[in-house]
Amino acid sequence: MFLEFFVWGSWFVTLGTFLGNNLQASGTQLAAAFSTQSFGAIIAPFIIGLIADRYFNAEKILGVLHLIGALLMFMMFRADSFAGFYPFVFLYMLIYMPTLALVNSVSFNQMKDPAKEFSTIRVWGTIGWISAGLLISYFFLWDSPGSIDEGMLRNTFLMSSISSVVLGLFCFSLPNTPPQASLAGKRSISEIMGLDALTLLKNRDFAIFFISSVLICIPLAFYYQNANPFLSEVGLPNPTGMMTIGQVSEVLFLLLMPLFFRKFGLKTTLIVGMLAWVIRYIFFAYGDAGSGTYLLIIGIALHGICYDFFFVSGQIYTDSKAGPRYKSAAQGLITLATYGIGMLIGFWIAGIVSDAYAHANGHDWKYIWLIPSAIALAVTILFMLFFKDRDFEKATADRKAERNIEIKNKLSIK
Repeated sequence: MFLEFFVWGSWFVTLGTFLGNNLQASGTQLAAAFSTQSFGAIIAPFIIGLIADRYFNAEKILGVLHLIGALLMFMMFRADSFAGFYPFVFLYMLIYMPTLALVNSVSFNQMKDPAKEFSTIRVWGTIGWISAGLLISYFFLWDSPGSIDEGMLRNTFLMSSISSVVLGLFCFSLPNTPPQASLAGKRSISEIMGLDALTLLKNRDFAIFFISSVLICIPLAFYYQNANPFLSEVGLPNPTGMMTIGQVSEVLFLLLMPLFFRKFGLKTTLIVGMLAWVIRYIFFAYGDAGSGTYLLIIGIALHGICYDFFFVSGQIYTDSKAGPRYKSAAQGLITLATYGIGMLIGFWIAGIVSDAYAHANGHDWKYIWLIPSAIALAVTILFMLFFKDRDFEKATADRKAERNIEIKNKLSIK
């Protein structure tokens, strides 16, 4: 799990900075490069559901995909133009995105109680991502202004390639995880893609949540695509290392979220998550690497609230609405809609906006950040006005009351 996310964090955070500074990519070209993640998210269910789940051990196909990924990453390291770079990043994301599900499958297969055990394993993925950023900024110094000008960020792809080889070979030593042929053979394409859960959209509140989830991914795409180039261009020291504050925040707020969720309920938690996007981009718009550095740091640190309070809470809500029949399909549908369609639209808009506010000496970042802030605010207002779902709140309150009764009964028995 550590290596899985170290491989990704080694190059993805600094991708925009590298392409813009060293391959002279435009905002539209940056959007095309980052959109490969969305295409990978859309195609991944086919690879997992139609191939991996039926014919191959998960650990073996995981190893093969990472070894192929190492070769593609090395070709990205050698590319000297965007035209030469793009085909390799496109192919790479098509094979990397499925590994996110495969590494989970291998993990779950070894656990007696995944609900309790998985979080202690998954947190090493976040540590791997953080470690990659710290190495880039504080050990190799590849993202310092002079190093960027000299093209040192190119080495991030080499670091990712080497770690992919290590991970690919290591995967073959993982415990045996055979295909679930008996289950996979019964799954239709619509089920694999999560389309069976479309029936949930008949529920007005779930439809509002679904639309809001897609739209909030537009501001999210701005962060992935522009945050590192922005921090580098305004002169914030060690921008990649500083961005790891966002991952540390993600871990902390993931621990705090259940407490907030129980105290304030679903709707408030989701609204706080969306408002955090509005605030962080306002901070980015008016922050700088001088007296406004604290605004940039707070904006980065808000990542935990932005992501956990909306997306993790949304997964809980989706699970509760789906019921036993549509649990897997509903989660697949939300993933397809957000990381597939939503992010694809978001990267496209972010590229257009970046080009619109580009000039000879860089970018007018104030307006580049105020636009996604306004989008996030509009989505938040839409959600506040139309999302009710008192059924979920009532069910949560009923479960809480039942637990309290059980506790009182146990105490009275004692």
